[in-house]
Amino acid sequence: MREGFAYSAFTERGQALAQKLCASLGGQVRGEGGVSLADWTAEQFPLRAGLVFIGAAGIAVRAIAPHVLSKAADPAVVCVDERGEYVIPLLSGHLGGANELARQIAALTGGVAVITTATDINGLFAVDLWAKRQNLLLLQPERIRTVSAKILRGETVAVDCPWPISGERPEGVTLTAPGDVAVDYRRRTDAALQLVPRVLSLGIGCRRGTTAEQLETAFEAFCFERGILPQAIRNAASITVKADEQGLLDFCRNRNLPVSFYSAARLQSAPGTYTASAFVESQVGVDNVCERAAVLVSGGVLVEEKFARDGVTFALALRAPMLDWRWRHG
Repeated sequence: MREGFAYSAFTERGQALAQKLCASLGGQVRGEGGVSLADWTAEQFPLRAGLVFIGAAGIAVRAIAPHVLSKAADPAVVCVDERGEYVIPLLSGHLGGANELARQIAALTGGVAVITTATDINGLFAVDLWAKRQNLLLLQPERIRTVSAKILRGETVAVDCPWPISGERPEGVTLTAPGDVAVDYRRRTDAALQLVPRVLSLGIGCRRGTTAEQLETAFEAFCFERGILPQAIRNAASITVKADEQGLLDFCRNRNLPVSFYSAARLQSAPGTYTASAFVESQVGVDNVCERAAVLVSGGVLVEEKFARDGVTFALALRAPMLDWRWRHG
């Protein structure tokens, strides 16, 4: 997880500005006489939400060049002259937030944010900004340019979404299926830019002593068989008697899934109809663990019934996202 900003300046006046920005925005300033700029950039690039270079843009470009990967992976990079008059986003303007960071810095220095992103300067819908604001994962960031190009040509972009989207729809956007953009938690094979909502909760059941590796193998089979994108899963749940299962805990940690545990009585009270098992009930006191746990932790509805493999059971519940059309900064 990238955190905070890091600042590097090349002159005494620039260093003073770096300290001023750090005091307002937080982060860390590269000290004078410390590590080289190349080494500092190599260290900070994968760790920070944003890098701010105070000085010539060419120096900043050469420093970051060896580390640039993609718009989905790179941090925000902003260059500021030592007087704070011009603030230029160099990298990851939308997804990384460099354009917004430039505006923040310009507000602090009294300067001008030099925004060059075409959709921004034309005041047009930016699908990547919308995805970020709605907490939707961009699955194929290379397809952003196709969507933006249609918008810039004055064509209509179709968004395929199974849930309501509140607010005023942006100019040049329509809700139609199939779409140029698809909001979906299932694997797709079309050419749409897919935005993945984190709307699923994973219910887990397993035999005593099941390893994280066994859970992972079953999980991959579950997602493949049901056509589910793992990125759409936001949390997990099971029964309290499994709260000390190291394999289950490790599996959830490896997948960055917060996990909750419910008593048999609480699981039994989950509303809905479930796949009952007399054997499971005789062992843990409730007729189904994975489906009921998924529904409870989700607060939604069951969308994938019990999947069983090698002593592991999974199920998925969905809580519909609250989407709106807001996409601009601020």
